[in-house]
Amino acid sequence: MSELTPAATVAPEARLRFEGLRNFVRRNPTVAIGSILLLAIVLTAVFAPWIAPGDPQELHPALRLRPPSGEFWFGTDMYGRDVFTRTIHGSQISLLVGSIVALVSVGCGLVIGLLTGYVRAIDGILMRVMDGLMAIPDILLAIALMAVFRASVKNVVIAITIPQVPRVVRLVRSVVMTIRERPYIEAAHASGTPFRRILMRHLLPNTIAPLIVQATYTGAAAVLTEAGLSFLGAGTPPNIPSWGNMMAEGRSFFQIATWMILFPGLFLALTVLAVNLLGDGLRDAFDPRLRRRM
Repeated sequence: MSELTPAATVAPEARLRFEGLRNFVRRNPTVAIGSILLLAIVLTAVFAPWIAPGDPQELHPALRLRPPSGEFWFGTDMYGRDVFTRTIHGSQISLLVGSIVALVSVGCGLVIGLLTGYVRAIDGILMRVMDGLMAIPDILLAIALMAVFRASVKNVVIAITIPQVPRVVRLVRSVVMTIRERPYIEAAHASGTPFRRILMRHLLPNTIAPLIVQATYTGAAAVLTEAGLSFLGAGTPPNIPSWGNMMAEGRSFFQIATWMILFPGLFLALTVLAVNLLGDGLRDAFDPRLRRRM
């Protein structure tokens, strides 16, 4: 009897992985579509200096308000700047803000949610603070915070993160409160298991799946909020190319230069759509029962 060579054993394993991936995509098409769109936008942001090598702030007054053409794919703005170059480079700001806000808000909300959900003594105090933050609309709270600090990408991230933390806190708290009364948690507590070990081993793993889904929605909301702040003049500085700044500059020329708002708005819509599709698909993948009810 001949023994199987390493190459012969690798081929079936690779085939099984491919079949598993194909089945997952077939069961969760929104994850695949959202992932492909988001990957394309991320690659566009990463390779922006090579895709659009020009300077997004370079002025050409003689070429202002040129329509889309072979030379200027997305046209030019009122200062003669290439809209294509500015749109591609603007993706870096939007994705940077969205990813940082999602990571920071999920991290802070996870810690606070675990503590408020398990420690009853601090639950009432911290949750009243969270309720107070949630009572103020996100965009208004962000504008108020930006009015206190000077315009910069760092301050925009802080202003958008603060309103997003309470939503993560309430999500984690609800998960912890449903788990802390279960017999195995009570048994661990009765046996003298340290508080930190209960949090890390029993409570934290149960929050990972909903947190991943929440992070996608938080990232999409952060991208929209950053664009809204920049459009209102309370976001990133005007010298930084962002989709919100570009649409704010183009609103005065909308009737004669529609492309100044059309292309950055289209990229913004595709980014939010990709993140939301990914979040919906992950939600269905983590909770198949919800998908069957819908």
